[in-house]
Amino acid sequence: MAESVTKDESDRHSRPGTTDPLPERTPEERASIEVRNGLRQFDRMIELIDQCTGRSGPRFRLRSSTVMELNRLAVDGLIPAPGAFRYVPIEISAASHTPPDHLDVPREMDDMCDYVQSYWSDRSPIHLSSYVMWRVNWIHPFVDGNGRTSRVVSYLVLCAKLGYRLPGTKTIPERIAEEKKPYYAALEHADRAWKQNRVDVSEMEKLLQSHLEAQLADVRIQAISGNREDGD
Repeated sequence: MAESVTKDESDRHSRPGTTDPLPERTPEERASIEVRNGLRQFDRMIELIDQCTGRSGPRFRLRSSTVMELNRLAVDGLIPAPGAFRYVPIEISAASHTPPDHLDVPREMDDMCDYVQSYWSDRSPIHLSSYVMWRVNWIHPFVDGNGRTSRVVSYLVLCAKLGYRLPGTKTIPERIAEEKKPYYAALEHADRAWKQNRVDVSEMEKLLQSHLEAQLADVRIQAISGNREDGD
């Protein structure tokens, strides 16, 4: 099941500088497109996981192009250039962090991918997944859909590092979307550490661990009861 797009007053929202006019959509039309896009993005994430964890699949390597593709699927039909790196400054409402200049986005994304590649052998799946979750949000490389994209890319990295697709009908990205305050707090913790030139995603690691435990606990319950969450 794809991550649903929920919004409340505490949600963070991207506020880009001057951009091309956005497509005019009614709230109902936008909601319908977001649901459709969420399903398409989720399906592609699962496809990528299966490709890189299959016995004959290629060795996983995180690339900017993969992140761009997953963003494109999330915001297709909602912004003029889905999946393209932003070409304007951007602010995040309800957050103290100011993302880097748009001219630095390609380099920052390459650095993030290099970090994952460099530490692939000696860092845990939870650490690499947490790092990507935070870093995509920190860079904020897109005009829209940064949070949704960070969560599916993080899950992709987690499964790829583990070597298999995690079981469970409600995944970590969906669980985070249901309650974002702890997620925002973990991002802010990492942001503060980075201002001191430290990588510290320990709070994000704790958050992902708790959601992973909940996801796997649901599998245990289903195995015992024989009932699936979706009623099938």
